[in-house]
Amino acid sequence: MATAIPAKKFGKCQCKTHHTKSILYQILNKERGSETKWHQQHHSPHGSTGSKGCSCLDRRVVLKTPEATCRRASEVLLKTTNFIRNLPSFYHMPWEDQLVLIQQNWAPLFVLGMAQEGVDFDLREIPAPSLLKKILLNQSLTASNELGSSSLRASLAEVQQIKNLLRKFWNLDISAKEYAYLKGIILFNSGKHLLGGFGVVTVSMGEGSSCKAFSVRTRVEVKGAGCCVLKCLPYVQTLQQEAWQALIEFISMMFHGNLGRFAQILHLITSLRDIDADAIEELFFRPILGEATLNVLLLEILYIKPDWL
Repeated sequence: MATAIPAKKFGKCQCKTHHTKSILYQILNKERGSETKWHQQHHSPHGSTGSKGCSCLDRRVVLKTPEATCRRASEVLLKTTNFIRNLPSFYHMPWEDQLVLIQQNWAPLFVLGMAQEGVDFDLREIPAPSLLKKILLNQSLTASNELGSSSLRASLAEVQQIKNLLRKFWNLDISAKEYAYLKGIILFNSGKHLLGGFGVVTVSMGEGSSCKAFSVRTRVEVKGAGCCVLKCLPYVQTLQQEAWQALIEFISMMFHGNLGRFAQILHLITSLRDIDADAIEELFFRPILGEATLNVLLLEILYIKPDWL
């Protein structure tokens, strides 16, 4: 039976709430633990600097109320695609560039939409098959792993990251205009830097003899940097810088040049780079799509027609 996970526990690693494992469990999992440790050290992008012994990556979760939550997630996705379709500048680019931007940025755009719409969700954990049961039933670990891989699900750690990020957006009480500018910044992310390199945006606001001005120099690395080259890279970078400038100008006007708020929003943007697109697809859209691919569905909705479609 799946176990419900209380929402209040999502602020910390769920492994900290586990009781000490039995001696039998430790013996049976000794070899598996060594393999997991080796895999984390040699295959994790962050090496061995992550959480030691954390099993949240191995714990799988599904939505507690999939019908209602998937419906709300679909509404968010539809609003996100409508936002993109209402941007003429997006369709002025070659379809190859449209394809790249959608494929690498749809997940953070979706999370922004979830935050704007206030979509929260509860989870239930899918218990892992008993190792002792496998042994008693003479099931090979290889066969069990192949069987488990057919239903990937989202890991608890990945979903925790999404939920924590949503709460940070809600605590900051971001306005509709700020969300619109943020979506422009994320959509026109060229895949290298959130400002396309070292960028300086200067905004001056003045009334009569008084004038307020500030500059922002920032360079935000994005996961997967340099994986795709856009045909209209300068055009995309210009669009993104315009979105940055509009955001800063809005903050300067509405919050009296409060750079602290801008720094908080910038921190949230950098956190969006770590969102796992596969986890989002598995959690919110796999119950609806089945074996279909969300990337292909998005291209059809946005009327992007590559040669292979």
